[in-house]
Amino acid sequence: MQRNRRTPVASLALTALAWALLAPATNAQVAGPPDPDPTPPPIHAPGGRYAAKGWADRIVLSPAADAARGAAVAWRTDTRQPTAEAQIAPEIDGPLLGYAAATVTGQSTPLENENGSAIYHQVRFNDLEPATRYVYRVRAADGWSEWLPFRTASATAEPFRIIYLGDTQNDILEIASRVIRSAFKEAGPAAVVLHAGDLVAQRETKVHDDEWGEWTEAGGRAFAMTPQIPASGNHEYVDHILPDGEESRRLGPHWPLQFALPGNGSAAAPETTYFVDYQGVRFIILDGTAALDLGALVSQTEWLDQVLASSPARWNIAVFHQPLFTCARPNDTEVLKAAWKPIFDARGIDLVLQGHDHCYARVSDPAGAAASQDSSDAGRPQGPVYVVSVAGSKMYGLNDRADIQPVRAAENTELYQLIDVAADRLSFRAFTATGRLYDAFVLVKAEDGRNRLIESSEEDLVAIRRCAGEQGPDARPCTAEIKD
Repeated sequence: MQRNRRTPVASLALTALAWALLAPATNAQVAGPPDPDPTPPPIHAPGGRYAAKGWADRIVLSPAADAARGAAVAWRTDTRQPTAEAQIAPEIDGPLLGYAAATVTGQSTPLENENGSAIYHQVRFNDLEPATRYVYRVRAADGWSEWLPFRTASATAEPFRIIYLGDTQNDILEIASRVIRSAFKEAGPAAVVLHAGDLVAQRETKVHDDEWGEWTEAGGRAFAMTPQIPASGNHEYVDHILPDGEESRRLGPHWPLQFALPGNGSAAAPETTYFVDYQGVRFIILDGTAALDLGALVSQTEWLDQVLASSPARWNIAVFHQPLFTCARPNDTEVLKAAWKPIFDARGIDLVLQGHDHCYARVSDPAGAAASQDSSDAGRPQGPVYVVSVAGSKMYGLNDRADIQPVRAAENTELYQLIDVAADRLSFRAFTATGRLYDAFVLVKAEDGRNRLIESSEEDLVAIRRCAGEQGPDARPCTAEIKD
């Protein structure tokens, strides 16, 4: 039986965070003299490389809330294709894929940006059969895309593999693409991909539309054939000046167009929060930026409690950007910790996957449970496990808690994670960009819903990766910035 998933506990968290809501969500804009050394303008890829054309690009597949019976696809075309049109059919062994295809229409939205005019399209495939292979294709002015295969989830709990990626953000195509592609290569038949936010940098070195072009190019058709489950980060938001002159932020225009998400999330953050049920796992996607800066904390906290309380899944995994336990910043994210950690504890969530800190850390026993003394070959009793990871080039140095708070940490290291789900165990492995095993553990779930954690042997893992002054762990200079 499951642990205490139905007793309301959101009020515990809301009481702890009430003081935080008294602070204003924005800072006043202060006028001053012009910057004598202004930031250079963002780089724009030459030759119209990322401009919309007559064929479909940026094709991204997403799961429905019930991934056994639905999926959705988003893609981009030039303005000559004004309507969203896709075809879907059961996959067969022969070439006549379109013989029994059904045509499905959806919604289309124009977008003006640095690369000119484009139209984003979204189509939802409903009433699909569980555990079934399908093919689909999408339309553009110059013709159909290739047929792209995918598989719906089983209607019951079955083993499957997850890819989890931290921030890609900067140098996406140059650097982060290697990690994304290595993850797919090593994962084999991965069922879904989790992204912990800051998929793009936005507001930094490259124009925004080019960054989304790089992100979808880095994943290529793998993003179109494997359902993507993204969480938004602070860099998915753009700066916004309110009528009274105060600085705020709003969700960037690409996010709701690039991902056709389930739309079953918190009322205060409907475009960036949602949950997906996939083959015995409930994935719960939260938006830390909206919670911290845009007044969506209470709504998300209540929604989180309800979604966990009603979860039919044996395993529950939360994904969001700003980590509760930080590996680079001076302080943990106390507002989110006060709101969400009591719910994670009370509802017995299994994994909490995060990004934002541009380092790696696993906090496996944050409460310092006395039960950790009760260890055996079967593992020690275990509450939620918190992980922070990074896939891209931007690196932060570890904070002064790195030697005491996490079980294992790393800096100046790009990683991808593979998570294998089975009925009674969840196996987590973190790999460096070159495919070396950096961290690993197994959660074993008993009949009462409680977990025990079995650590991997240190002999199976590569050495701890830390900078030594200006020297990085790869016989190269340390690039990790200090995060104030």
